[in-house]
Amino acid sequence: MSTTVSSPRPGNPQGGGATADPSATALSAKPVGWKTPVLLAVFAVVSLVFFGFLAPNKTASFGISTGSDFFQLPALEIDAAVGGIVLSVLLLALAAYAVYLKLKNRPAPGWLTVTFISLFVAAFLIWVVGGARTPAISLAGLIAGSVTLAVPLVFGSLSGVLCERVGVVNIAIEGQLLGGAFTAAIVASMTKNPFIGLVAAAAAGAVVSMVLALFSIKYLVNQIIVGVVLNVLVSGVTGFLFSTVMQANKAQFNSPPGLDVIDIPVLSGIPVIGPILFRQSLVGYLMYIAVAVVWVGLFKTRWGLRVRAVGEHPQAADTLGINVNLTRFWNVTLGGAVAGIGGSFFTLVAIDSFTKEISGGRGFIALAALIFGRWNPIGAFFAALLFGFADNLQSIVTIIGTPVPSQFMAMLPYLVTVLAVAGLVGKSRGPAASGIPYVKG
Repeated sequence: MSTTVSSPRPGNPQGGGATADPSATALSAKPVGWKTPVLLAVFAVVSLVFFGFLAPNKTASFGISTGSDFFQLPALEIDAAVGGIVLSVLLLALAAYAVYLKLKNRPAPGWLTVTFISLFVAAFLIWVVGGARTPAISLAGLIAGSVTLAVPLVFGSLSGVLCERVGVVNIAIEGQLLGGAFTAAIVASMTKNPFIGLVAAAAAGAVVSMVLALFSIKYLVNQIIVGVVLNVLVSGVTGFLFSTVMQANKAQFNSPPGLDVIDIPVLSGIPVIGPILFRQSLVGYLMYIAVAVVWVGLFKTRWGLRVRAVGEHPQAADTLGINVNLTRFWNVTLGGAVAGIGGSFFTLVAIDSFTKEISGGRGFIALAALIFGRWNPIGAFFAALLFGFADNLQSIVTIIGTPVPSQFMAMLPYLVTVLAVAGLVGKSRGPAASGIPYVKG
């Protein structure tokens, strides 16, 4: 009886194995595109010209503290021209580093694009405030207001994350927000209890999602078409009931009690972060909890592993005993409930009644935040904050009298949305099975 011993291959002392992972080699050899370096360079040059050389010769003032803070911090005074030039030089340096990485066939890291966006926004803000009739704004108020405006966007984007991670494209976020807002208003008005209205909003969002799940999962209807139809349907139904029911008896059906802002003692008095983290309504606090719970659930639990497996490779998940379509159905329903809670923000927190199209297209901005955040709950949260910042900024700079045309400022949130979806932060890939129906067998 003879024994054959395999000799080790070069570079593999254990023998019998390959010297390198072919997939890793192919991945490393894949060429890096020029899109991100070129975009960064263009925006850096624009910043240098407009925010630096053409900046007004004024001082922009940014208030840091509010009247309710424990201690007052001095306002931040920045020369508009000097600040614009300094920040633009930093932007040019980041763009040059992105070009250097491209020449080395290495992609731009995430921190580079995030830092670039932050510096560009700061330069734009200094330029706008410096050129206003009243060159002073409250930075603390701007940030706190941005977080408030981002609340429904965060809930909407989390709904999208829960749906697309399991393989269902959720275009119906707008309808879920609108349905939640309408139901919260009418139920809270009839019961005189905003908490019951909040629960009803979640149920309304879940119902809209169940319709999406039923047609797209069971009957295999195109998910995008179903989502668009649901948006139109919910808009029509809520608009009809608003005109025929709510306006006929506003006191009974459209006068919901609101959810008050809850100040956490001591913590709410911390400058800047106090109003953001510890001076929110119940829906605002639920937003932070929802982001944390969804992230932990998706990436740190067995349930999340199953969900991501269904969204990436449903056939493999099925062979492991996971009921693919049932998992999709309940995940989509959960996503609708989350979006419904976000919709309640419009009628229980922002204003005290329901109006037609109160969501104002924010469901589609939430969808953009989902893509911008790369299908990650935390990424979607910060993307929603960026859109909320743009929305709040266009309101504030109009008040202080900026020379920028009001029409441009009004389209600023949507311009940011377009730039985000166009791939300013690089190519992003959703779950592999997203939008693809699964038929067992």
